[in-house]
Amino acid sequence: MHSSHLLLEEPIRMTSILEPSKSSFFPALTKIVGTLGPKSRSVEVISGCLKAGMSVARFDFSWCDAEYHQETLENLKSAVKSTKKLCAVMLDTVGPELQVINKSEKAISLKADGLVTLTPCQVQEASSEVFPINFDGLAKSVKKGDTIFVGQYLFTGSETTSVWLEVDEVKGDDVICVSRNAATLAGPLFTLHASQVYIDMPTLTEKDKEVISTWGVQNKIDFLSLSYCRHAEDVRQARELLKKLGDLSQTQIFAKIENEEGLTHFDEILQEADGIILSRGNLGIDLPPEKVFLFQKAALYKCNMAGKPAVLTRVVDSMTDNLRPTRAEATDVANAVLDGSDAILLGAETLRGLYPVETISTVGRICAEAEKVFNQDLFFKKTVKYVGEPMSHLESIASSAVRAAIKVKASVIICFTSSGRAARLIAKYRPTMPVLSVVIPRLTTNQMKWSFSGAFEARQSLIVRGLFPMLADPRHPAESTSATNESVLKVALDHGKQAGVIKSHDRVVVCQKVGDSSVVKIIELED
Repeated sequence: MHSSHLLLEEPIRMTSILEPSKSSFFPALTKIVGTLGPKSRSVEVISGCLKAGMSVARFDFSWCDAEYHQETLENLKSAVKSTKKLCAVMLDTVGPELQVINKSEKAISLKADGLVTLTPCQVQEASSEVFPINFDGLAKSVKKGDTIFVGQYLFTGSETTSVWLEVDEVKGDDVICVSRNAATLAGPLFTLHASQVYIDMPTLTEKDKEVISTWGVQNKIDFLSLSYCRHAEDVRQARELLKKLGDLSQTQIFAKIENEEGLTHFDEILQEADGIILSRGNLGIDLPPEKVFLFQKAALYKCNMAGKPAVLTRVVDSMTDNLRPTRAEATDVANAVLDGSDAILLGAETLRGLYPVETISTVGRICAEAEKVFNQDLFFKKTVKYVGEPMSHLESIASSAVRAAIKVKASVIICFTSSGRAARLIAKYRPTMPVLSVVIPRLTTNQMKWSFSGAFEARQSLIVRGLFPMLADPRHPAESTSATNESVLKVALDHGKQAGVIKSHDRVVVCQKVGDSSVVKIIELED
């Protein structure tokens, strides 16, 4: 591991610490994923979230049905239109999540050292003595002394709203536990996490498959968040399902690492997945607290070197009820950026939190400050060394574009791309300036009809640090004559000027294809 000072550009001027943050069109290079729910589903609040910096909306199917999420999505579409801010859609599967349905929705109070029975008999009402669960194999999976954590859905880790249980006895299908702390559980849904215990349930449940095949197809989801991903085979199975679902063959799969089993198989999962979500809430239960920072740094490093987006969860829990994060949380967000996160995922903070817009805005400001002191020089050298020689053609072009942009102090890198791969490779080298990814639509056919692709590729860059997409006019193919190239470039430059990232006399680095060659050129703007 590197010592912490190596992560920073040195020296940091004390005056820069005291200067107010300048907000711009791009609040930060690091992206923010917001989970939409009861407190964040109106057009007004979603518009506020988009303006504050949310670029991916997460729809979590552990919570409510497809109809509820459809209403929210329609509101998102209205908000996107009115704010003119692009937003991608992420569907989060339920997976093998252990749940307690609290039908009465009344708060349940537990006393320290009290007995609680976990039973698969779901006709029973949840109470302080009995928790009916959605899995009949728990008694076969646990033993006396095992630890089980129970919290309200999207728990924040507060000891007053979550409880640690210790298995005392297994009796038939029931598991009798002792409550280790006093707590009050509220809401219609509680989730259980059995620490370091294998749960024999499929990663992609029948309910998940049905939701993906209906709601997912209908809404052409950009990302599938695969909950409780434990093996590379889980990703392969999800990919097979998506391939059969028309447009969803383009959907990217983000493997959600939530337990020790997923961590054990991390390298093979990373190879198969398009990106990784580190679910630190559940991982924090499976791992000893002193190990959490180590797995975070190691996992983010591996994602960075593979050039695959890494998303971190559970950063500002206290903002669920408070206007300001704690000092530890603010530092945690900054460290996530310095460790190499592409995006920060907000769960309870936006789903049921009192301040969804303020939370996104605060996280964005912290990310922007951390980006200013990110040691790009060290990161660039580390990445080049890891990639080794000979570099692939594309990798060489991408790293050259970033190096040139830094040397000439370019205000932006403009990259023409059709698959999005070239732009993602540029972002992999973490340039200090935004990368405008100009996605050139491709004409494709399925033998029945012709259509333009490109919208998926544009939206999928909304989760990558530093990438900001723009969909070009399909009448201007990127590989064609220099005249049409120039006209697309002019549109991109105008877009950058309107966004406030390009000014007169600025230098801009452009990466594009001319014929069979890839070209990196530096242009200096006039008035």
